[in-house]
Amino acid sequence: MEWKTHGERQIYTNNWVNLCLVDVQQPDGRRWEYHVVRLRHLAVAAVVNDRQEVLMMWRHRFITESWAWELPMGLVEVGETPEEAAAREVLEETGYRPGAIKPLVYAEPANGITDSQHHIFRVDGATYAGPPTEKNESDRIEWIPLAEVRGMIDRREIVSSGSLVGLLYLLMDEAIR
Repeated sequence: MEWKTHGERQIYTNNWVNLCLVDVQQPDGRRWEYHVVRLRHLAVAAVVNDRQEVLMMWRHRFITESWAWELPMGLVEVGETPEEAAAREVLEETGYRPGAIKPLVYAEPANGITDSQHHIFRVDGATYAGPPTEKNESDRIEWIPLAEVRGMIDRREIVSSGSLVGLLYLLMDEAIR
C-alpha cells in the first residue's frame, strides 16, 4: 500500500537538518501532515587490516550521554561522492590514509521518519599518515580484532546504527568467505 504525498513545507532548517511537514494521504483515504526529518547523507568506513582488525574510535555522544566504539563516519559534502566522503573521514578522524575502498552495504536507518542514507564502505588496509586533523571526534583510536566485535555489540560497546550495520555485514561477509 502506497502513501501519496500532496506537498511539503519546511518548518525548520539549518546546515545539518531540515524538519518538514509533508501532506500525506494514506491508502484508506485519511489525509494529514506527517513530520519528516531530512538529513544530509552519511558515509561510513569499515577499515580492515591484514591482521583481521577493524579501525575504531572510542567516543562520547552527548545526546545519549554515552560512550561507545564507532567506525569513522561523517556527512557527505556537496559535490562529494559517498566514497570520497568515507576516505576523507577516515583520514581526518583517525590519521590513517585509506587503502582500496569498495561498497559494503547501504542502509536507511529510520526511513519511517527520516530520509537519511548511510553509505557504508569496506576499506582494505590503511597507512598511518599522522595525528587526526579532527581533534573533537574521539578519545582513542584502536585496531579492534574482528573476533571481539560480536561481544562488544552484545555488551553495548557498539551502538551507533552506521557502525552496527557496517560491522554486522562485515562479520557476515567474513563468515561466508
